Amino acid sequence: MTLTGKLVRLRALEPADAEALHRWNEDSEVGRWMINGYPTSLAQVVKRCEERAPNTYGELALCVETLAERRPIGVIGLSGAEPESGRAWLDVYIGEPDFRGGGYGTDAVRVLCRYGFDQMRLHGISLWVVAENTGAIHVYRKLGFVEEGRQREAFRRDGKWYDQVLMGLLDGELVD
Repeated sequence: MTLTGKLVRLRALEPADAEALHRWNEDSEVGRWMINGYPTSLAQVVKRCEERAPNTYGELALCVETLAERRPIGVIGLSGAEPESGRAWLDVYIGEPDFRGGGYGTDAVRVLCRYGFDQMRLHGISLWVVAENTGAIHVYRKLGFVEEGRQREAFRRDGKWYDQVLMGLLDGELVD
């Protein structure tokens, strides 16, 4: 099953995506506002991709591809979803530099949120974003996300502490 938007197609991650994932995770621009953990080798990423558990209601990770060329350009997912709460956490990044700022991330978030609300019957989707990541915040606001809270000095990068912003979107608030 794939999910299709105006610019992107979302599909399950495949072992063949490992090289791109490794390259993206090595890109300092991609990792600037992400919690990256420790350096990993290509072999470790390949192994993780090969052993990846299937997507479920609670953990959904998808590859973002361009619609026209079917070129992998990023990753998006929903995690922590539970039917009892009707809520999930969103994570997304566009790894290919040529596709950042061109509406691909916006389209991917819109498509996945629509799926979350319509198919998964979620009531809310939340995310954390570093306050200085103004480009991402702009995208989220454009789609209808609102600031719900702030965690002060919760993210450290390059010897400096940054606030994290909690943003949320409820069913019926997604801007198409």
